[in-house]
Amino acid sequence: MARKSRKQSATMHSVPVKSVPAAKPGPAPKPVPRWRSGLTEVGALGAAAAGRRTHRKTRGRPDPNAGVDFTAIYAGEVATVTADDGVSLAVRTVLTGGTKANGDEAKWGRTATPELTVIFVHGFTLRMASWHFQRFGLAERWADRNIKLVFYDQRGHGASDAAPDESCTMAQLGDDLAAVIRTMAPTGPVVLVGHSMGGMSVMSLARRHSRLFSHSGRIAGVALVSTAARGITEAGLGEGLNNPIVSALQISVKYVPKAVQAGRGITRRAVEPVLIAASFGKDFHSPAVGRAVEKMIQNTPIATMVNFLRVLSSHDEATALPVLAQVPSVVLCGDEDRLTPIHNSLNMYAQLGDDARLVIAEGCGHMLPMEDPEAVNDAVDDLVTRSRLALGRPMMPWRGRRSKAAARG
Repeated sequence: MARKSRKQSATMHSVPVKSVPAAKPGPAPKPVPRWRSGLTEVGALGAAAAGRRTHRKTRGRPDPNAGVDFTAIYAGEVATVTADDGVSLAVRTVLTGGTKANGDEAKWGRTATPELTVIFVHGFTLRMASWHFQRFGLAERWADRNIKLVFYDQRGHGASDAAPDESCTMAQLGDDLAAVIRTMAPTGPVVLVGHSMGGMSVMSLARRHSRLFSHSGRIAGVALVSTAARGITEAGLGEGLNNPIVSALQISVKYVPKAVQAGRGITRRAVEPVLIAASFGKDFHSPAVGRAVEKMIQNTPIATMVNFLRVLSSHDEATALPVLAQVPSVVLCGDEDRLTPIHNSLNMYAQLGDDARLVIAEGCGHMLPMEDPEAVNDAVDDLVTRSRLALGRPMMPWRGRRSKAAARG
């Protein structure tokens, strides 16, 4: 079942086409390298994004998120998860809870089993702060339920340890998520919510730890937000990342790390315009949110940025989709997402199970959790309602046959 977010779609107008006399044949133009063409598009879109920001300022529109503290998520309960290779991952948790019969606040802690744990996995060059609106919005929605929300910074991002070069792989990100589940949700059902590279981390987990998604597994639902099952440099704005400059940086970060640090300005000029230009739809207005996203990107270490670019350009987690199809799911994407264009979401949705839903947020770009947080919160809330916890364990075929045989007997 597909639905659209509450944003209004733009009206399409037809434009008459004038006939133009055919030009005289001339020498064939020189072919433009694919990577150079991609960078030209990146530069144009980056300039357009900057122009939109200036235009918004002159219009004097109020910022709906002015004054929001996008670091508030780090004030939650502090925890650390040690990955299999010893890298420490920064974690924050939120425990929702209702009231007891006598009106006192219900108390339950880490040793108790929540009715459900929801784990949020952020995207490339971001951090757990990108889930700001989910952390506070969903905690308010679930104030009368015992649900545990878990947020963590992926390796090399945010407050987590730096990632050794050799550990910057999609397989390791999947194993990191498995470690977070073991440590922060040792019992009870789990719902996973992944944005961008975080969604790819969820797919990696499914491929490497498929039993978690089986009929007897603990994963009760999956939300894939603005992500793709295959490399993002194949189409869309991400194609601009598939160029010799980035390839050279990937080699240099391994063999000449000091040179990469010295050229970090060049690195950022090659990468940041792609990410920033892809973040929001053309009509989105919130300078505070825009600054928060840019700050997260700019504060990401160069080595992390370059190493994971290689991963994003080559990953292929398509074989994980049949595993994910065993649990209820939802796929979300903005129709103006230029980094993971909508066809990626349509392809994933088509390969998921009968209990999969599709949400298309009109006028939104890649940063859907921050651009249209209500659409994401609605989808996650609905997913929790549809999760295995709510639906019960699926009946196995042999159980059904035995029951029918016993009835006939």
